[in-house]
Amino acid sequence: MKLADRTSRIASSPTMKVTATVDRLRREGIEVIDFGAGEPDFPTPGAVKAAAHEALDHDFTRYTPVAGIADLKRAICERYRQDYGVEYKESEVIVTAGGKQALYNAALSLFGPGDEVITHAPYWPTLTEQIKLAEATPVLARTYAEEGFAITAKTILDAVTPRTRGIIVNSPCNPTGALIAEPELRTIAEAAARKDIWIVLDLCYEKLIYDPVPHNLPGVVATTCRDRAVLCGSSSKAYAMTGWRCGWALAPSQVIAASGALQSHATSNVTSITQKAAVAALTGSQAPVTVMLDEYRKRRDRLCEWLAADPRLRCRKPAGAFYMFIDITDVLSTGGLRTSLDFADALLQEARVAVTPGEAFDAPGFIRISYATSMDNLREGSRRILDFVQAQAPKTAYA
Repeated sequence: MKLADRTSRIASSPTMKVTATVDRLRREGIEVIDFGAGEPDFPTPGAVKAAAHEALDHDFTRYTPVAGIADLKRAICERYRQDYGVEYKESEVIVTAGGKQALYNAALSLFGPGDEVITHAPYWPTLTEQIKLAEATPVLARTYAEEGFAITAKTILDAVTPRTRGIIVNSPCNPTGALIAEPELRTIAEAAARKDIWIVLDLCYEKLIYDPVPHNLPGVVATTCRDRAVLCGSSSKAYAMTGWRCGWALAPSQVIAASGALQSHATSNVTSITQKAAVAALTGSQAPVTVMLDEYRKRRDRLCEWLAADPRLRCRKPAGAFYMFIDITDVLSTGGLRTSLDFADALLQEARVAVTPGEAFDAPGFIRISYATSMDNLREGSRRILDFVQAQAPKTAYA
């Protein structure tokens, strides 16, 4: 069967594949501890759900403008003004079906055949696949575990060529949890402004940063390359609203208009009820965000403590997001599990623990553990992982 050429240029999401596998096993009655899911396990805050109920009670169930209702666009602008001191108008905002659609709209609006788009690796796989869908070429700037996966200006700018059209920065980063420092982004943004290169910021984990470190990325690009910058955000992670599907982009009005034209022929508006719920999330108390962040911090610290019982599982505490990116190369061998993909498959089959292999993020030799699950699950899952590693490669042989 002959399909369109673009289908041969992309692969399905490996992270969603893990979720689908866990769902299948559970439907078969098999108990699995899921460390693969990239979504909060907390309930959506009560005030947000109440706003959705109110929308239903008032029959707010019809089409809205493609780019979103005015109340929500104003709420997004005000949230970014309060948090980052940046000013955007309603014409510079679009509401999208999750942060993923915001990034997709940006890719198709800005990039095309012959363009190169730089992003840092390990990377969230959707970023590179969207670049390919835009018929552009992804260029990877490698970051390294021994440097804390730091995203540096030199690494990014060394990859710039005359064909470079855009740079995508994901901070906090999925899967590593690394942050880009403000001075590093400023250097990148200043170079981008000189060279007419677009900067796309994936800020979907922007509320999940554990220490009070400077991370005003919107403020940096607003003062260096505002007319060449796109900010992509989401309610999914910060407000435990993954299933509601609500994200947004802030950008020059021409980019928003192009994104709106694309979206008008794809999904049209985000669900009307979801939009009312997102207004409540953005304009209401931000205390639930802090509660979730504090719990994630506790989970991160305990998980790192538990897994440190075996030094072959090399963990670094992430600065943001809710993933532990673990180097397992000391567990792999030519006579046993050869790759992190082998490790993840065997761990699921033998220990019933689901993790995402590093190959999904162009980082073989690593696994990603999501700690967006209960402390009990983290404790039991850690025990199973440690037992599995001991069975596969006893410490005596390692020593």
